[in-house]
Amino acid sequence: MANRIKTTSHDNTAPALFWCTAVISIIGTADAIYLLIYKLTGNPHMCLGNGGCHNVNFSPYSEIGGIPVSIFGIFAYLVILLILALEVRVKIAKENGPLAIFGISLCGVAFSVYLTYLEIYVIHAICPFCVVSAIAITFIFILAIIRLVKQTAN
Repeated sequence: MANRIKTTSHDNTAPALFWCTAVISIIGTADAIYLLIYKLTGNPHMCLGNGGCHNVNFSPYSEIGGIPVSIFGIFAYLVILLILALEVRVKIAKENGPLAIFGISLCGVAFSVYLTYLEIYVIHAICPFCVVSAIAITFIFILAIIRLVKQTAN
């Protein structure tokens, strides 16, 4: 009787989830840098659409303690990229990186919900670049959940 060959399932999605998170973090960083440059220069040619960027980026809600909100976004996206880079090299980062990214992105999504609420109901203007950032952090959050679930399944 022939022995049956045992097939092992290998998770081919892990690299894709990793790289998707990295690419979206780069896009989020670039978007947040653009918003910071706009905030610092006030260049009206940088605002696209209906002018909502100006109303949002120069509202009292665009800063926390005098620090532009976009700096917090830049910091969050760069920390996510740093964690991803460390996951490849450092064992503790590989084990805890997905959880850390989940926590950062959860805070980012919650803050984005708050800022979107302010845009719609308080400022009455929508900044398309802020929407891009909110979408980016939401996708990172979804990817972080998937990575966590896959990590705990292994």
